[in-house]
Amino acid sequence: MDIQLVAEGLEFPEGPIAMNDGSVILTEIKGQRLTRIHPDGRKETVVETGGGPNGAAIGPDGAIYITNNGGSFTWPEQDGLTIPGPTPPSHTGGYIQRYDLASGKLTTLYETCDGRPFVGPNDLVFDKQGGFWFSDHGCGTPEGRKFGALYYAKIDGSHVSRQRDHLISPNGVGLSPDERTVYLADTQLGRLWAFDVEAPGVLGPPAGFAAGRSVCNLPGVQFLDSLAVEAGGKVCVATILNGGITAFDPDGTIEHFPIPDLITTNICFGGPDMKTAWITASSTGKLYKAAWPRPGLKLNFNA
Repeated sequence: MDIQLVAEGLEFPEGPIAMNDGSVILTEIKGQRLTRIHPDGRKETVVETGGGPNGAAIGPDGAIYITNNGGSFTWPEQDGLTIPGPTPPSHTGGYIQRYDLASGKLTTLYETCDGRPFVGPNDLVFDKQGGFWFSDHGCGTPEGRKFGALYYAKIDGSHVSRQRDHLISPNGVGLSPDERTVYLADTQLGRLWAFDVEAPGVLGPPAGFAAGRSVCNLPGVQFLDSLAVEAGGKVCVATILNGGITAFDPDGTIEHFPIPDLITTNICFGGPDMKTAWITASSTGKLYKAAWPRPGLKLNFNA
């Protein structure tokens, strides 16, 4: 797979959105901002978010919705690479933000669910109804790990529900083309979960003791990050240590596409045929563009 460097000098990029004008808006988690990358590689700050903006997506109203982890990482440098480090003592939790592209207004939409603060919101995806699924990655503490969760919310601030709890380290989240399945990548487990959707915003009960269905566990030590879904149903998950993108077929078979960064964190699809992939290489601070062998699934909303 041929890849092309589009931009560099980014402060741990994540959450890319392929915009209709050919640019890419992404988050810079360490930089605490949203940045627009123009086709020629020029960088333009969209908004300073504070905290740790992680995932980003366009909602049905044309605004950008942001899963902000609230600054749940420190940022040690190792061999010239930027590495997400332990959660700092100053961290108190994360939140969901909304940024209005037209007015430039940034607001906080949710900080809690049923009175319980979020730990570190991470990634999100909108369904056809205009609500969004989002993951809370949890975080590490000196005493042990705070569990993560999977949520569903509405954009008007009226509803957020915890659909799965006590997950180890939920990260990337996506929907199958028919929206009957929510996919969730667990970082530490190297596992892609599948959850059956019973009704819009509601998961069916788990079968037995497991939280959901395991699509595949990667062998050895490989971590999973954020993801995008192909039009044909494969789930493309950014892979850490074995740096690149791992494409999971729903039947559990996998295919790996290497990227020159041990901490490859996200992918999105765009272009007229949806075969252009933008990939965030976070420890080196780069955005790559690649010709993907299959079309990506067109998201429900864009701007």
